[in-house]
Amino acid sequence: MTMLDDEDLHTLQHEVQRLLGRCMLRLQQYERLIKAMVAHHKVSGPFHDLERAKATQIDEAARKTLGTLVGDLLGSYVVADEINPPEVTTTNSPENVNWFAMQMSLGLPDAEFVRVESDLREMVLLRNNLVHHFISQHDLWSPDGCRAAQDALIIAYDRIDHHFGQLREWAEDMDKIRHTMSEFLQSKEFEELFVNGISPDGKVNWDASGIVSALREAFDALAVDGWAPAAAAGKWIAKRYPEQLPSKYGCRSWRQVVHNAPILELRYLEMDGQRTACYRDKGSTATSR
Repeated sequence: MTMLDDEDLHTLQHEVQRLLGRCMLRLQQYERLIKAMVAHHKVSGPFHDLERAKATQIDEAARKTLGTLVGDLLGSYVVADEINPPEVTTTNSPENVNWFAMQMSLGLPDAEFVRVESDLREMVLLRNNLVHHFISQHDLWSPDGCRAAQDALIIAYDRIDHHFGQLREWAEDMDKIRHTMSEFLQSKEFEELFVNGISPDGKVNWDASGIVSALREAFDALAVDGWAPAAAAGKWIAKRYPEQLPSKYGCRSWRQVVHNAPILELRYLEMDGQRTACYRDKGSTATSR
């Protein structure tokens, strides 16, 4: 009888181990998915360095605990309709840099938000309980204790699987939005707006325009005593950025570009015996190297 009882106990213990392992695998799937959502539901950074900004967010999310991830998701992606939309972070965005910021969110009615918040918090408690306290809560050295543990694990798995299914629906919706956004980021319209500063209606954001960025690079290369010739800058740019032409921005000349750009100052100076249109950043007093 003792040998049979031991065999029965071992069988029950193995079943507990199987059910616990099933829960832990599902929890890991849940954590991986929520990490991906936290990492990808928003991004901000200089356009030229956006990939590095995204990689940093992914790395940061990978090191967070489930409790921290849930806290990040609530109020940032999952929000109550009655609450003002979350602000997109643009911290440390320097002036005169093409800065991109995007954030997705899921707005829920207030009562639904409270329920979802409770469900997400429950997942954290359930995970911590299974990882840290399960053995101390169940007598796994008795048949009755093993059966009670099995019942608890079946219930726990059903809860985890339910929450995972909900999270997966959110992730699928987010992925569709990301796909649409990715197509837009690769479109000509996006390049014109965010790289060249030209909106669909033809208006130019001069401070963030590609041609002004090119002029500032040319200034660093050509300036003498704090001023650079506009015509020489145009030739310098034509060799390096041939797509950046005054006509693209509705201008007839480089002088007109400088005149239209609020951050640039146009002045006519005597150079080699000729009256020459020159420019610099407004407020600049430094001389060139």
